[in-house]
Amino acid sequence: MLEIKNIKKSFGSLKVLDGVDLKVEKGDVIAILGPSGSGKTTLLRCLNFLEKADEGILTFDGEEYDLPRTSKKAIADMRKKTAFVFQNYNLFENKTALQNVTEGLVIGRKMNKNEAHDIAMKALQKVGLSDRASHYPQQLSGGQQQRVAIARAIATNPKIIFFDEPTSALDPELTGEVLAVMRQLADEGMTMLVVTHEIGFARTVSNRVVFMDGGSIVESGDSRTFFESPREERTRAFLRLIGDSMAE
Repeated sequence: MLEIKNIKKSFGSLKVLDGVDLKVEKGDVIAILGPSGSGKTTLLRCLNFLEKADEGILTFDGEEYDLPRTSKKAIADMRKKTAFVFQNYNLFENKTALQNVTEGLVIGRKMNKNEAHDIAMKALQKVGLSDRASHYPQQLSGGQQQRVAIARAIATNPKIIFFDEPTSALDPELTGEVLAVMRQLADEGMTMLVVTHEIGFARTVSNRVVFMDGGSIVESGDSRTFFESPREERTRAFLRLIGDSMAE
């Protein structure tokens, strides 16, 4: 479904991505792990053209994109097939939950308002928030706001959803409600690429794990093998550190 080759990205003299290759199959739930500054979020943003890669080829849904030279029209066409969930929700504060979900359907996809309303309500129901449709973001908890953001994503019927640390701003109780929605999407076969620090999610929901450090992929593989018998010492050191912090 999606393949990237040799993605590179620098900010000035700082090399953030150093030749990243990755293949995503339909139905994959891939957790991207790594320390802060390893390039995880930048990789995700380059895949959805929120950042412009310096080099790299992206093949998605049968189309090939030369990342630094892709036209605005091609980017717009690709984004119609994808969705992005941000760590800080990115909701419109002056719009209700329902309006936040319908906005992209009406404005971006030129859908009539009645059809957009029906789709948005189904999406909100899916994330357990149909009773909060008329609430504004400031009237919702962080977990509810992130679930509205997920409803907005699934309302567009994307082929893949990119999640950028969707629970990093939430306390543990609210984290659980967001992860439950993501687990449901995974069970339904949604293809997802998830930058996360949630080791439990990576271990039990994702079918593959990618570990990044220093702008490169150090190790990747199926989730069970990754956690039970990692090949690289750098991966083992990371998992030991994570295990120690969870035990504290």
